[in-house]
Amino acid sequence: MQTDGHLARQMLRGDTFDADCRSRDVLVAITGKWSVLILVALAGGTMRFAELRRRVNGVSERMLAESLRQLAANRLVERRSFPVVPPHVEYTLTPLGYEAAEHLARLTDWIETNITGLVDRQ
Repeated sequence: MQTDGHLARQMLRGDTFDADCRSRDVLVAITGKWSVLILVALAGGTMRFAELRRRVNGVSERMLAESLRQLAANRLVERRSFPVVPPHVEYTLTPLGYEAAEHLARLTDWIETNITGLVDRQ
């Protein structure tokens, strides 16, 4: 049995193969190297910026900030700022973010499991 929410999402479904569909912008935002890692990292729970940067080893502050902005703009990540000194900002996944992270975690797990068959042996 389908819920009203499920039916509403089906009626508003995008088409990523259509060059003018906004779903392509979301696809680009979600599938960027850093965005994938950020979403999977945040699936483990709320994190502060520095904590997230340590978890996503190799990302620059600039790229982390930009990726977080894109993910927040696409309603996948929520940014919470607390009025304290020094500034305290936390990032957490939205319900849609958790859903996306679950799919991406399966993909990253598959890559890790099959890494030896996916890369050149030198």
